[in-house]
Amino acid sequence: MDTAFLRPPLARNLVYDEFAVLHSTSYPFHTLRYLRCNPIYSRPLLTTSPASPSRGLTQRVAALPDVDDFFWEKDPTPILDTIDAPIHLKNLSSKELKQLADEVRSEIAFIMSRKCQPCGPGRSVVELTIAIHYVFNAPMDKILWDAGQHAYAHKILTGRRSLFHTIKQKNGLSGFTSRFESEYDPFGAGHGCNSLSAGLGMAVARDINGRKNRIVTVISNWTTMAGQVYEAMGHAGFLDSNMVVILNDNCHTLLPKADGGPKMSVNAFSSALSKIQSSKGFRRFREAAKGLAKWFGKGMHEFAAKVDEYARGMIGPHGATLFEELGLYYIGPIDGRNIDDIICVLKEVASLDSTGPVLVHVITGTESDTGGNIRSEITANEEGPSNSSNDLLKFLETGLSRTYNDCFVEALTAEAENDKRIVVVHGGMGMDRSLRLFQSRFPDRFFDLGIAEQHAVTFSAGLACGGLKPFCIIPSTFLQRAYDQIVEDVDMQKIPVRFAITNAGLVGSEGPTNSGPFDITFMSCLPNMIVMSPSNEDELIDMVATAAMIEDKPICFRYPRGAIVGTSATLTYGNPLEIGKGEILVEGKEIAFLGYGEVVQRCLIARSLLSNFGIQATVANARFCKPLDIDLIRTLCQQHSFLITVEEGTVGGFGSHVSQFISLDGLLDGRIKWRPIVLPDRYIEHASLAEQLDLAGLTAHHIAATALTLLGRHRDALLLMK
Repeated sequence: MDTAFLRPPLARNLVYDEFAVLHSTSYPFHTLRYLRCNPIYSRPLLTTSPASPSRGLTQRVAALPDVDDFFWEKDPTPILDTIDAPIHLKNLSSKELKQLADEVRSEIAFIMSRKCQPCGPGRSVVELTIAIHYVFNAPMDKILWDAGQHAYAHKILTGRRSLFHTIKQKNGLSGFTSRFESEYDPFGAGHGCNSLSAGLGMAVARDINGRKNRIVTVISNWTTMAGQVYEAMGHAGFLDSNMVVILNDNCHTLLPKADGGPKMSVNAFSSALSKIQSSKGFRRFREAAKGLAKWFGKGMHEFAAKVDEYARGMIGPHGATLFEELGLYYIGPIDGRNIDDIICVLKEVASLDSTGPVLVHVITGTESDTGGNIRSEITANEEGPSNSSNDLLKFLETGLSRTYNDCFVEALTAEAENDKRIVVVHGGMGMDRSLRLFQSRFPDRFFDLGIAEQHAVTFSAGLACGGLKPFCIIPSTFLQRAYDQIVEDVDMQKIPVRFAITNAGLVGSEGPTNSGPFDITFMSCLPNMIVMSPSNEDELIDMVATAAMIEDKPICFRYPRGAIVGTSATLTYGNPLEIGKGEILVEGKEIAFLGYGEVVQRCLIARSLLSNFGIQATVANARFCKPLDIDLIRTLCQQHSFLITVEEGTVGGFGSHVSQFISLDGLLDGRIKWRPIVLPDRYIEHASLAEQLDLAGLTAHHIAATALTLLGRHRDALLLMK
């Protein structure tokens, strides 16, 4: 791999003041980030100087570590180099399998570190992945994953290693499992918790069709926050279909005990017990005992079942009986780093044809136990008196790429300082680092519910009914899962829940799985919902204040995941907006752009491009999709020949509401001609955000070219797009 683009032209031991580091073109910001997340550094890259202790940032920066070769070279992978498909694992010895695990982990860390992306979840399941493919026979046996990062080792071992460096890039590998990518991916890993339901469906279809292949689903303890998992487990227990459910437990919990609580431990006893539980002899003895108890009658059978349940509950870990009650045979816990134990148990589980659903509990450990997020490792190594160094590191990571989330959380925290009724409910996979500001400031008013989005929405409704002001923060793509609760539990009852819809629109490398193109459409069709979107961070601050003010109906606002425009120098308290009122930003003639959300900034750039062709366009900021600013729309229609609505959403959203109004108001019967610019009617695959916008036809150049085409200047439109 060519690392020339990462090599800064710096001599060893040079030190630069903070201004030079932040503004020098010879030492680009992405290089700092690469060095920051490179795991070979055991010491901080940044050192403090006592020259100016009051400034809050460090005065001097040590650019390079004191090592001979400060660039991480790729470790050799002799065994991995021989693996082109899972069948090549079958003849490896135990020692070779362990070495293979180290090589796969190194491969993942090397690739993801160059992308400055976390790799902890992917590295923690390497032994488990190898054991699964060693025992089972994919693609005939179906192996389903419920999270994309957990499938990284799976991708490498199933013939996609040569393309792994393209993961999340345009025309590269998906960050999730994909049925369109490989025959080894029988189902797409989306938002988690779907693998068990889909796997059960495949198991039933297998039985109906008389096949004998095995179904293996890997779920995580993040997944167990979602109700769908337990619905699927209960159904699997009722149907008694043969399938293997593997619980990948990294010991992380959203709801830690106040005293820290004991963590799940794996020792020699639990390992031996797991092997006994999974053995043929024990399973057959247990089934024979059940049959004998039935022969004695219902009472004896129920008594024997209770004895079995309590006995297994006493020697098993906490929570094991929950799975037994749902109808799954529990085995575990097993050490997720002991590949021999995992293989032993999985072989026993796979050897029996009629076992019903089995849950194998594997403790893979926390992310830091297995390398985790490389950036977290470096941070851990920087503990000590160098607090200002850490401050600069944080500034380097966030100060130059301040996001809408950062701005939103700061504004919400400021509002919460003055209004003790404001609480936050967060749903979705993972939590944005910016939310920790609110969590640390108001721990008793912050509720992180993970991917239990349905519960999050109804829980928020309950908080509102109790007199609080809940801000329900859920990424757009995860909000889709709670739509029934939004309709029935919030909008229909006019309960003032305030929805902050994050990651709206296109999201770049995460692809269609995590993008949010639909929320404008499905939120704006609700009768009582106020729907708005800011064009920049100043309006986002105002919309936080607006949402806090509304107490008689639900309200929502969406914003993208990217960096802010940068119009606000300092954080100020927001001023509530007049509901349903937009504004004209720049006046022109003949053609008008009416933008909704952050695309307003692209409309302004499009206007600048059109000025080069002698065209002065009007740009208006709608702010609200519902209710619409009908006075603004009438003015635009009466004073222009063409009206172009622009949004980063699908058909049926803002533009559809505008067209509905102007058609019913008779405005389309006059001189105005209306054209919408929306996302195309297809899923935009993973790529950089700029590439996605280009594919979607939503760049400033596309917007300007649309205007030129409407004006009949087709040649100019073609020239603009070259």
